[in-house]
Amino acid sequence: MSEWVNTKLGEIATFRTGKLNSNAATQDGEYPFFTCSPITAKIDSFAFDEEALLLAGNNANGIFSLKYYKGKFNAYQRTYLINTVISDYKFLFYSLKLQLSNLANISQGTATKFLTMPILNNIELLLPPIKEQKAIAEVLSSLDDKIDLLHRQNKTLEELAQTLFRQWFIEEAKDEWEVCKLEDIAVIQNGFAFSSKHYVEEETEHLEVLKMGHIERGGGLKLNPKKDFVPREEKLEKYILNKNDIVLAMTDMKDNVVILGVPAIIDKSDKYVLNQRVARIYLKSNDKLLNSYLLYIQLKDPEFIALLQSTANSGVQVNLSTASIRESEVFVPPMNLQKTKGQDITDLYLKKENNDLQIKTLENMRDILLPKLMSGEVKVKMNGDKYA
Repeated sequence: MSEWVNTKLGEIATFRTGKLNSNAATQDGEYPFFTCSPITAKIDSFAFDEEALLLAGNNANGIFSLKYYKGKFNAYQRTYLINTVISDYKFLFYSLKLQLSNLANISQGTATKFLTMPILNNIELLLPPIKEQKAIAEVLSSLDDKIDLLHRQNKTLEELAQTLFRQWFIEEAKDEWEVCKLEDIAVIQNGFAFSSKHYVEEETEHLEVLKMGHIERGGGLKLNPKKDFVPREEKLEKYILNKNDIVLAMTDMKDNVVILGVPAIIDKSDKYVLNQRVARIYLKSNDKLLNSYLLYIQLKDPEFIALLQSTANSGVQVNLSTASIRESEVFVPPMNLQKTKGQDITDLYLKKENNDLQIKTLENMRDILLPKLMSGEVKVKMNGDKYA
C-alpha cells in the first residue's frame, strides 16, 4: 500500500463534452451512441475515435451512468468524455463506478440532477502503480465479460424460444385448436396500493415491492431495478408472488409507451410483493397449458402485446383494465404437442433461468470484490489471475 497515492480525478484526467445537440443524435447508426436521455434522430458521422470513459452528466433521478469504450462513437453534449494518460482506463472505470451512487448525493439541481466540473475535479481516488491497476482491472473485467456472455446467451435463448413457438403453435396451428380467454385458464389479480410511507430500510425478512420498473421494455425482469421494501404483514399475504407467476404492466405514459402490457416471469417465491397497476397472472391448473412458460411466451409475443395495448384507455397516462386482460385470447395447443414440442421451449427457459442464477452469483462476487480491490484490502497477485 506504500506505493498507492491519494489523488483527485481532476489531477489525472481531462474532460470534454459531446459535440452533438439534442436534435441530432442516434442510437441505431453505424457507430454506438452514448447519451443520458433517449433521442432518435439520425447522424451519419462519428464524433469521436478514441479510448475514453463516458459519464452521463445529467439525469432526472440522479442515477448517473458510466461506460468504458474504445473505438468510434457518438456522444451527446451532456455526456462527459473523460480522458487520462496517467491511469489505466478500465481501472479508472471501476474506481468511478464504485462512486456513482455517491455522485447522486453531491450532484446539483432539483428537477434535473447534473454534475458540474468542480464536482468531477474533486472526486477522490486511490491509485496503485499502473501495473497493479491493470491487474485489478483484469480481475473485474473478466467477471464482467462472463456476465456479458451470459446476457447474450439469454437473448439468443429467448429469441429461439419465440421462433419455435411461432413456428409450431402459430404458423402450423390447426383450425380446430382451442382458443380461449385468459380468464378461463388463469387467475388475474391486481396489486396492493403501496405509497412511499410504507417503505422501510431493507432487512432480511422484508419483501421487495415489485413495480412496473421491475419489467424490462422487451419483457422479463430487470436484474437491477430500483428497489423498495416493506415489512411482512398479514394483509399482504395474498399479494406475495410465487416463482413462475407472470406479472404485466398496466400503466404507461401516453407519449412514451414502452412497457404497457409487457410481461415478466417471477424468478423466486416469497421474495416480491405485488404493487398496484401491475397484474399478477398464474395458471389455475395444468389441464389446458402444460406450464407457465407456454403462457408467458404467448403474453410476450409482440402481436399479443400490441393487441392488448389497443384496448387501453387514453389520457396523460394509458391504462389497461383488468377486464381487458381477462378478455384477451390465448392458444391452447393439443396437450400431446405441448409435451413434445413445448418441452423444447420449456428447456430453453430453464437454461435461461440457470444463466440468470450464474449472472447474479458473478455480479455478487464482483460487487464484493470491487471495494476491496479498490481500497487495497484485497491484493492481486501480479503473476496470475489469483488474488489473496
